[in-house]
Amino acid sequence: MPVLRSIPELREPVLVAAFEGWNDAGEAASAAAAHLIEVWDAQQVGELDPEDYYDFQVNRPKITLVDGQRRITWPTTRIFVCQGTTGPHDVVIVEGIEPSIRWRHFADELVEVARALGVQTVITLGAYLADVPHTRAIPINTSSDDVSVQDRFGAEASEYQGPTGIVGVLTEAVRAAGIESLSCWAAVPHYAGGPPSPKAALALLGRLEEVLDVSIPARAIADEAKAWERGVDEMAESDEEVADYVQSLEEATDTAELPEASGDAIAREFERYLRGHEDDPS
Repeated sequence: MPVLRSIPELREPVLVAAFEGWNDAGEAASAAAAHLIEVWDAQQVGELDPEDYYDFQVNRPKITLVDGQRRITWPTTRIFVCQGTTGPHDVVIVEGIEPSIRWRHFADELVEVARALGVQTVITLGAYLADVPHTRAIPINTSSDDVSVQDRFGAEASEYQGPTGIVGVLTEAVRAAGIESLSCWAAVPHYAGGPPSPKAALALLGRLEEVLDVSIPARAIADEAKAWERGVDEMAESDEEVADYVQSLEEATDTAELPEASGDAIAREFERYLRGHEDDPS
């Protein structure tokens, strides 16, 4: 386990984890984690040894100049702590790159980090490419194998079967360790799936607000999401085939969501919109 720097006792800590790579369409999950680190002034308290988990020919280290001196930054997974959030929990953030090797050991090491910090709930973030329109709200799938977690957060039991990434492996390790787990995945429009995908990242942050019972400053990323949507609009308008496809996705989405267009659903979306436009420092 990495050596963790000395930190004060945390308030009912929740761990949020996101990884670049296969689990991260449009880099939406890693962007959401990076946003939390920035707006909550998170402090790094540890990192995993990159020699144990990464193929440096796949994820190469980078050279930077700091005060005229060359420095090498190694690809790794880092642990941050956010204290004093507006909600009832302090938040531990794990952000990094999906490992190249030793996935089970990697997941076990993060479970030990969670135990050492007193974490009782682990939330993993992911994003996948899907047949959804960029002009509608980004769908967020929230799942858990724990019935009590499903009831508390309105999650569903996952029915997915097939290849998995480090998010799936970590979720299983957390469950086996007796720690609550919740997984939130954003559906990124596949025809606009290249990074960045700020609208999907914003949707993940909105779901985290609900789960953590906290307000997350999001003005900057909300502005980026608007600009992204305008850019995809322009791309679709320039290609009749894409425009027709987007329209078909819109019609399918609107038909499927019609029963959900209740007053409560509209109110939730309006509240989220207002939070994204608060005069915050981000």
